[in-house]
Amino acid sequence: MKKNITLIGMPGVGKSTIGVILAKILCYQFIDSDLLIQKNENKLLIDIIKEKGIDKFIEIENRVNASIETDYSIISTGGSVIYCNEAMKHLSNIGTVIYLKLDYLNLKTRLGNIKYRGVVMREGYDLKMLYDERTPLYEKYADIIIDTTALDIEKTIAAITKELALQ
Repeated sequence: MKKNITLIGMPGVGKSTIGVILAKILCYQFIDSDLLIQKNENKLLIDIIKEKGIDKFIEIENRVNASIETDYSIISTGGSVIYCNEAMKHLSNIGTVIYLKLDYLNLKTRLGNIKYRGVVMREGYDLKMLYDERTPLYEKYADIIIDTTALDIEKTIAAITKELALQ
């Protein structure tokens, strides 16, 4: 097994929640890359996107994620990290990338109004368009895909630990 585990997936799939619990179980550190971005920029994600625009935000996200140097950590990423080629190559090199997949209908129910979450979404897009655009990218970068649609947190963590044991 590689020394880190990176969680990717759409906003609202539970990357941070699952990441914290998984870190406790494995005695790893927990890193939330969205919080690193906010700390680095001294602003909330939604404000960075509003003030600098999506393209500049993705540049910042790429730089911050590509600079993460850690061992034995669970890294929870923002949903848009898959637009950051350099960052995704780096995260793949330093750890196992796990895509937490959730079907669209459950995601839509869970997210509610995404306008206040700091989600990177271009003008004219809706959640379905974003989901359809991102899903193949998550699958492209994932070493492991865990479909969480029918799983609660406990079962999701069990599925992750089982898959990691097989590596």
